[in-house]
Amino acid sequence: MRIARQLPVALLGATLALTACGTTEPDSEPAQETGTASAECGAPEPAADRATVGDGTFPVTVDDMVGEVTVDAAPERIVSLSPSNTEMLFAIGAGDQVEAADDYSDYPAEAPTTDLSGFTPNVEAISEYDPDLVILADSAVDTADQLGAVDIPTLVLPGATGLEDVYAQIRLLGDVTGKTEEADAEADRIEDEFNGIVESVCAEIGDSGLTFYQELDDTLFSATSGTFVGQIYDAFGLVNIADQADDGESGGYPQLSPEFVVEEDPDLIFLSYGDESAVEAVEERPAYDTVSAVETGSVHVLDTDIASRWGPRVVDFAQSVGDAVVETAQQ
Repeated sequence: MRIARQLPVALLGATLALTACGTTEPDSEPAQETGTASAECGAPEPAADRATVGDGTFPVTVDDMVGEVTVDAAPERIVSLSPSNTEMLFAIGAGDQVEAADDYSDYPAEAPTTDLSGFTPNVEAISEYDPDLVILADSAVDTADQLGAVDIPTLVLPGATGLEDVYAQIRLLGDVTGKTEEADAEADRIEDEFNGIVESVCAEIGDSGLTFYQELDDTLFSATSGTFVGQIYDAFGLVNIADQADDGESGGYPQLSPEFVVEEDPDLIFLSYGDESAVEAVEERPAYDTVSAVETGSVHVLDTDIASRWGPRVVDFAQSVGDAVVETAQQ
């Protein structure tokens, strides 16, 4: 019998933020409409309606998730309250313009990490940095009005729901920081490297039909193909067993049961938490010694931050998945 427990919708967002990646960071991966992987290995096609790059002049008006935002001049004191966006800002050469970053913005090493919360922002604490631009994650969208009330320009960017969102957000940050050309080049680099990794793996293994799931925490929450992270796996032609466990009410993050996993018998298991001791714990679960991923040593630990943030290091995520897929396919 297949069993799949599901998190009540009302609690999904809070649980993901607290447990999906072992932190309470505001960039916990957003949900998207549930989908099913195609099992076809290949780099995604670029969007036909991809946004054009700005001309690098100010004032510049961009669209965020709230509406139009006008930035009059290149900001010099940015407060970034989103780890993914902090990484993007440094990747496009705008790191010197970042005055402060939230408590989870720990990459790159030179990021000015503070005790500011991106999950529950404090307007008074933010104001102490005298910012000329604040960048918020969508989990803190209510703070935008409060910052606007004290005349602090604010940009609210939603969580990426696909690779196109990554490229678009990088270019948007380039427009509002005066780093248009650098951002365009960085978005192109990420896309080219991601596609190169996928094409290399696909050339080596073809449409392998391998099955997998990503375990977000030790209570077996997972992510379907309709989420951002699920689309990364989809590019490698992997079949996600979590797709069958989702009834559309979990926001793309169903909670599996051990019995369901054993019956589905995935070829690979990816853990976005813990270390090698987490692998051992999985292998010691009742009946898991019969699961193909355990039998072949195909239970892999991912870097928690890389597996939960969208931005420049999506290339590293793809490389980790690609290496694991090739190793398993060749066994």
